[in-house]
Amino acid sequence: MEWFIEQHPVMQAFLATLFTWGVTALGAAVVFFFKEINKNVLTGMLGFAAGVMIAASFWSLLAPAIEMTELTNTPAWFPAVVGFLFGGLFLLITDKVLPHVHPGTEVSEGIKTDWQRSVLLVLAITLHNIPEGLAVGVAFGAAAAGYPTATVTSAIALAIGIGLQNFPEGAAVSVPLRKNGMSRLKAFSYGQASGLVEPIAGVIGAALVLMMQPLLPYALSFAAGAMIYVVVEELIPEAKVERWNDIGTIGAMLGFAVMMFLDVSLG
Repeated sequence: MEWFIEQHPVMQAFLATLFTWGVTALGAAVVFFFKEINKNVLTGMLGFAAGVMIAASFWSLLAPAIEMTELTNTPAWFPAVVGFLFGGLFLLITDKVLPHVHPGTEVSEGIKTDWQRSVLLVLAITLHNIPEGLAVGVAFGAAAAGYPTATVTSAIALAIGIGLQNFPEGAAVSVPLRKNGMSRLKAFSYGQASGLVEPIAGVIGAALVLMMQPLLPYALSFAAGAMIYVVVEELIPEAKVERWNDIGTIGAMLGFAVMMFLDVSLG
């Protein structure tokens, strides 16, 4: 831990997002053992991912952004609201432009293309992972900025939480591809590839924050808005496909509790 804390914030963000990518790869690796996942298990995992992201958006991103702004002459709510809405708008525009298809559906979204369904499926999960990597990177950049509300341990807690919820996302790519006839190795390769964007987004987030510290509350809130967009647009609907199934709800509650525990205990 001490060695990690001594690293440059950009390197910390890179290493932390390598971990989150690694958990995505671990989730994708279930394809070597199962050709399909029980629907209830997948529903619970997606609900868990939603709970983690909701808790992380507040405890690790929005709350610090508000507390930082209270130390300035800017109204405390302003950066949080503006950044949050722009984060959601960014994902909305990206969702409309980037060709992709979500697990469990056949209808593609974004610009029309003749790309294979496997590529579109990877792009859908990649879209999820951009704000997650960005959030981790911004958190480490915030810790380096010296704000009392942002620490390296809280950034580590965020990375752990994001990593935990990446497991079902990796499986959500690789298992359907295997079920559709793709080889195990190729399905795994596609699944882990969906998480490769996280180290890139993490490094960019940390570097931008270090270069433009006054924008830090906006950056934290931007990442929170992008994550909440993913939760509301994708994870919750996918976890509640069967209307009367409570497993997704229970998973979300557990995910929120785990992320809250990590952030409060480590932060």
